[in-house]
Order: sequence, then structure tokens, then C-alpha cells
Amino acid sequence: MPNPTAPVAEPATKYPGVTSVKAADGHRLILSFGNGEQRVFDVTPLLSFGRFRDLALPEVFKRVRIAYDTVEWENGLDLDPEYLYERSQPI
Repeated sequence: MPNPTAPVAEPATKYPGVTSVKAADGHRLILSFGNGEQRVFDVTPLLSFGRFRDLALPEVFKRVRIAYDTVEWENGLDLDPEYLYERSQPI
């Protein structure tokens, strides 16, 4: 039987999903989130890691799209909305 005096766990923070994405110069993404915020995310620091190297080519980087609630490139690489939100800057 549940203990009625046990502390109730706080719900996990739910980050808003990405609703639109636009590739900008300088390997930046202009993102709109489900909460109405627009933010900019700089992909440059990731370009030296693994498959992110593919995105160094502007023509590959610009082929970004929405996949469910986040962004994805043609090579299958994606970034979680939580990661994008936490590491992006408000516009």
C-alpha cells in the first residue's frame, strides 16, 4: 500500500519541441520552439566530432529539417530538443 506521507516526486522538466528550423550562415540554426520562443544554436563547436564533420560543408548543413520535435540532417544525425534548448540563445 502506498505511503500517503511519502514525498511526491517532482515531474521532470519538459522542454518544448522544435517547431521550425532554418539554417543560417556560420553554422547556426534559427529555431522556433513549441512554447513560442525563437532561439539560435551554434553548431560550430560540434563540427570536429564524428559525423558532425559532415555538416562542415555548407550545402550539407543547410539540408536540416524537422523530425518529430527536433532537427535532423540527411545523414540521420539529429540533436535532441532538450540539448538544443539548453545550449541555444534567445533571439
